[in-house]
Amino acid sequence: MSSRLPRVSVATLGGTITMTSAVPGAGVVPTANAHDLLAAVPGLDALSDLHLETLLKKPGASLDVTDILLVLDWANARIADGSAGVVVVQGTDTLEDVAYLLDLLWAHDEPLVLTGAMRDRAQLSPDGPSNLHAAVAAAAYPGCRGLGVIVVMNNEIHAARRVTKGDTCSLGAFSSGPFGMLGRLHEGRVTVANRPARLAPLVRPSTADAVVAVIESALGDRGDTLRLALQNSAVSGVVLAGFGAGHLHEDAARAIDASLVPVVLASRTGRGPLLETTYGFPGSERDLIARGAIPAGWLTARQARLLLLLFISNAATVDDLHSTFAAHGGTP
Repeated sequence: MSSRLPRVSVATLGGTITMTSAVPGAGVVPTANAHDLLAAVPGLDALSDLHLETLLKKPGASLDVTDILLVLDWANARIADGSAGVVVVQGTDTLEDVAYLLDLLWAHDEPLVLTGAMRDRAQLSPDGPSNLHAAVAAAAYPGCRGLGVIVVMNNEIHAARRVTKGDTCSLGAFSSGPFGMLGRLHEGRVTVANRPARLAPLVRPSTADAVVAVIESALGDRGDTLRLALQNSAVSGVVLAGFGAGHLHEDAARAIDASLVPVVLASRTGRGPLLETTYGFPGSERDLIARGAIPAGWLTARQARLLLLLFISNAATVDDLHSTFAAHGGTP
C-alpha cells in the first residue's frame, strides 16, 4: 500500500449492508464488521490508504442522536489525524436524517461520506460492495472537498440537505429533488457538477436529549394531537408537517397561540418550499406564521426537527431560531 495514496477512514455502524441470517429463511440482523465489509470489495487498496473501525452494529432505525454525536467526534478526530476524507457506513432507514444532522455540524473541507445498502449480503447482486467502493472513491477525490456531508448510493453523489429516501427497497431509492444530485461515478471516475453554497456549522451540543415532536396533518385533524404535545411538559418543541404549502385545519391553528415552546411549520409533501404570503384563510401559512409558527422554508419536517433539536439543546433564543431557519430553510 503506497503512502502516497490519500488516507480514508471508514467506520461502520451496522445496517442492511452488514446484515446476515444465521438460519436460512430467518430475518437478517447486523453481524459484519468493517473488515468483513472491506474484504468483499476488490480494488479499494488502489484508491486510498484505508483505516477501518467498527463503531456500532445497529440497524439504522435504532440509531439515535447521541450515537451520531459520537460518530461526529470520531470523524473530527480522523480528520485531525490526517485523513483526506471519512466514510460512515450505516442503515438506510435513517441515512438522510444522519446525513443532515452531521452536515449541520461538519466544519471541515474534507468530505464526510455516508453510504449503505438496499440489499443485504445474502441477496442476489447485493449493492453494498459497489456503494462502499464508490463512497471511498468520493472520499479520496479532491473535487469532493468543500461539499460538506454527502451521501453516495447507486453511483450517485447527493448533498445531505437535499437527499431523501423515497422507496422501501429500490436500488434507486435515494434522490435529490428539484435541485438535483451533486455528481456521479462511472468507470472508477468521480464527476462533480453541482456545488451548492455551504452554511457555517452549528455548535455541537454537549447533549441532545430534548424531545421535539413531529406532527403530520391529516384529514379532519382539528389539532387534538398538537394540543396534547404542547401540554406535555417533556416536549421542548414541535414541528408541524402541514398540508400542501403549510396549512392546518382552522381549529388546529388556534392551538399555536398559547404555545410556550417553539413551533416550526413545514410541509408534509416533503418537496418544495413552504409558502409564507400566498394564502390568507384561517389555518393558512400566513395565519400560522402570524400566530408564532416559524417557517421551515425548503426544509422537510424531519430536517426541521433536527435543526430545532440542536438549537434547543444549545439554549438558543427565539431570535436565533428565526434567523437560523431563515438561513437554512432558504438554501436548498
